[in-house]
Order: sequence, then structure tokens, then C-alpha cells
Amino acid sequence: MTMDAREFEPIDRSERVEPYVPPQKLRERGWRQMKKNRLALWGMVIVIVMTAAAIAGPWLAPYTYADQNLVDANAWPSSAHWFGTDSLGRDLFVRVLYGARISLSIGFAASLINFFIGVIYGGIAGLAGGRTDRMLMHIVDVLYSIPMLLYVILLMVVFKPGLVNIYIALGIAYWLNMARIVRGQILSLKQQEYVLAARSCGTSTWNVLCRHMIPNCMGPIIVTMTLSIPDAIFTEAFLSFIGLGVSAPMASWGVLASEGISSIRSFPFQLVFPAVALCLTMLGFMFLGDGLRDALDPQNQKEAGR
Repeated sequence: MTMDAREFEPIDRSERVEPYVPPQKLRERGWRQMKKNRLALWGMVIVIVMTAAAIAGPWLAPYTYADQNLVDANAWPSSAHWFGTDSLGRDLFVRVLYGARISLSIGFAASLINFFIGVIYGGIAGLAGGRTDRMLMHIVDVLYSIPMLLYVILLMVVFKPGLVNIYIALGIAYWLNMARIVRGQILSLKQQEYVLAARSCGTSTWNVLCRHMIPNCMGPIIVTMTLSIPDAIFTEAFLSFIGLGVSAPMASWGVLASEGISSIRSFPFQLVFPAVALCLTMLGFMFLGDGLRDALDPQNQKEAGR
């Protein structure tokens, strides 16, 4: 059988065909894109240093966060007390490091809640669609309309102020934004060819969601998790500042700021050091989250590979 050349059309060479890029190559491109962002690298350094200091600092210090020495009350920073002392003679440096433990634990807890609840909830809503999707997202809209501060105040009425109640409030409200983002990503992915192929092969809905769709949403998920950490840290600091969070003698950055603001005229260092630690940590996570957003953007990865 002879073939006629008129039956074929030449390829338009002006159109660029993107080659297949394996996952390892994508990670390498993302890291190269990340290294170009100096603010993101500085944010990573700040996060690592603050986390290491929060874990190891209180163990290595000669004082604990509750040790009182009225003789050294309101002492200015010195070689004996690097950040000075508070009105009860407690070492402020150790209390700032201990406050980092509480604040960072709140941030990481919010991140884990975002991942486990928000991703699964939003994934099920987006994949199910129809009436199930509308019902689940109506629940999200109702919970999203209630401020978190109201959750905390209601918990304070039933229970006493403390760290556990902050975790409960985060568990109630902090996964809502993640659920919305994941639902939108799933809705855009569920009509892709590989999802239809997996379903046609008899793959269960749960396996389609966990093995095929959620891994392709990890870019927005990681960015949202990272950016939720400074938001949770600030929320805890604000609640502790107004007396609805961690109770004395525990030292979170909000408690230290609340104690330091009363003596800001005479001993400003009691407010400056916890405030600087809070600001640096929040900026570090925000710079890191912005860098991850740029590095995990598929369009930026394509441009980096050209």
C-alpha cells in the first residue's frame, strides 16, 4: 500500500513541546529556584536557628523559666543575664527561649491540623462533588464566619485558660482555609486523563484521592501549611497578651509582652526582646513560605528549565 504525501501535514516547529520531567528533576529545579531567593534562604536560617534554640536552649541554660531571685529583679542585660530579668528576678533569656517552645509548638500544631483535617476534608468534598460537596462546604462557610476569638472565649467560659484550649480552638477553625484550597485543586484535577484512567482500571476512590490527586496538590498544600504557622503564632501571642491563652508562670511571647508593656518606660528591654523574637520568627516563616510558593510554582519551574 503506497502512502500519499498529501495525507500528511508538517509539524509547526514554532510550537514548543514540553518534555516529560521526572519528579526528582522537578525537586532539583525547585531547589535551584529557591536558592535564587535570598529572603527565602534567610527565612529558612531564621526558622532553623529559632527551632534549635527553642529545643536546646532551656536545657543548656543555668536557670529555668520559673526561677525567681528578687535580688536581681529588673536587672538590665549583662553577662549573667543576657536579656536581663523581669520584675520577679526571672532570667528573661530563658523565658524567651521557653516561650519559643510554646509559640512554635502552636504553629506546628496548626500546620499539622491543616494537613490532616483540611486536606482530607477538602479532598473528599472536591472529589465527591454534587450534593456532598455543597453540604460539606456549607459547614465550612458556617465555621469560617465565626471568629476564632469567639471560640476561645466560649472555651474559657467552660474551661480555664490554658494551652490545651488553644489547641482545641485551632482544631476547630484553622483547617478551613486549607479545605477550600484543596477542594479547588481537586476540582481542577479530577477531570485529568490520569484520574480517569485510574478510575477506569477499577481503582478505589480513596486510592485515587491519596495516590494520584493529593500528591499533585502538594505545592499549594506545603505553601499554605508554611504560611499558616506565623498566623497561628501571632494568634497565640495575641490571646496570651489579653489573658486568654497561656497562664502564668508559663512563658509564651504573648505573656512576656503583656508583662513587659507595664514597665516599658523604666525597663523597655522586657518588652523589646520577646517582641523582636516574635517578629523575627514570623518574618522567617513568611519569607520561607513566599520562597516555597515561587519554587513550587509549575510556571516558574518551566522557565527555570529552559
